[in-house]
Amino acid sequence: MLILKIIHFILAIGVVVGVLLQSGRSAGLSGAIDGGATTFFGKSKGLDEKLSKVTTVLAILFMINSLILAIL
Repeated sequence: MLILKIIHFILAIGVVVGVLLQSGRSAGLSGAIDGGATTFFGKSKGLDEKLSKVTTVLAILFMINSLILAIL
């Protein structure tokens, strides 16, 4: 039970970080964090797509873990 709660906490932090790092209408935090890297490597949509997929997977795992904890 304790292991599930620890996993739940880690998933919650992961979902929050994933959502905050995604670029939104105003470029979000991902534009602020990468700094000068955009000028050297160029802005790639691949990173945003991967971050979106990772956030989706984390959110699904979070919901499944929530259901398991609720049942137990």
